[in-house]
Amino acid sequence: MEQASVPNNRRLFSMQTCLIMTAAIIPLTLFTGGIAITIILLILSMVLLISSADTFVESVKKTARHFGVSELVIGLTIVSIGTSLPEILVGVSSSLEVAAIGGCTSEICPSDFALGNIYGSVLVQISLVLGIVVLIHPLEVRPDWLARDGLLMFLAVILLTALILIDARLDRLEGAILCLIYIFYLVNLLHQSDRIREDELLLSGEQVIIEEKVNPRKILLGVILGLSLAIWSANILVSSATEIADSLAIPSAFIGATVTAIGTSLPELAVALTAARRSKGVAIGTLIGSNITDPLLSIGLTALVYPVTVGSSAIFFTLIIPATVLTTGLSLLFMYTDFEFQRWEGGVLVFCYFIFVGLLIAATGLV
Repeated sequence: MEQASVPNNRRLFSMQTCLIMTAAIIPLTLFTGGIAITIILLILSMVLLISSADTFVESVKKTARHFGVSELVIGLTIVSIGTSLPEILVGVSSSLEVAAIGGCTSEICPSDFALGNIYGSVLVQISLVLGIVVLIHPLEVRPDWLARDGLLMFLAVILLTALILIDARLDRLEGAILCLIYIFYLVNLLHQSDRIREDELLLSGEQVIIEEKVNPRKILLGVILGLSLAIWSANILVSSATEIADSLAIPSAFIGATVTAIGTSLPELAVALTAARRSKGVAIGTLIGSNITDPLLSIGLTALVYPVTVGSSAIFFTLIIPATVLTTGLSLLFMYTDFEFQRWEGGVLVFCYFIFVGLLIAATGLV
């Protein structure tokens, strides 16, 4: 019974955080001008996005259980997509803003922010987050995970990069292709349900809570409030980031690939650290799964809403994209070495991320 109270406390904390952040953001949106206010809005909207997305996902999971949906299906769909919901909403909000202004301009390009967030999230999760997890607890790597998920993660990043390199944009057809590949991946996982059932239940961390009393009104409130606040906060986040980039004369991609990428990767860090403490090696599966969702589903949906165009092409093609591809390849190389992640390898990945940030700062002329 004591274990069952943890998720309830977590949902309560997420709901309280949503309400507190909303109360703090509303008055700030009434102010116009001032870089300090905009930076505060960026931070608060990021916290609200993460907490409201968590509230929405938890409510949907309880609803699914109530209607008899298996824990495996919940883990493969709601959990895997739910941890990437911030990136998805940031991307869609960016596309809507681009559509509203009639396309990117030389000064303003929300698409850069969205694309920077996708690549930045992949880089953060596979270097900084994975490195921190391994430094705390060395992990074993399952060969079947690498053969299925690890390879697809790398190919997803390569495919997205190839599509962008063709003409520095991602159109609706290409976005649809990425989404279809992700759907095929999910269907394939469901067909292999017997082999991965135990690991997915451990990853969800809630196999001890099978029977729950469901309050339909609270669940409905959580779904509506969580999704509404997530969409609203994502819109504020994109607007704030674009305004900050314009005011400081730095590429939107810089904010997307650093500040926002770290913020939207916090759910993956929390899940991975929890998994690592169980010493089951599922932490790597958490990060690999999210890094399949982001370059396929997240950016695919973004392109479906409005074609993604690279504005600040120099910083993307010379630094952000190469760093993401190389670090992803390096992490897979470490995983294939005796199928074990050692502390020194985690340290190398963390070091690689800080080198990337340093080069990015130098490239944008902030120092």
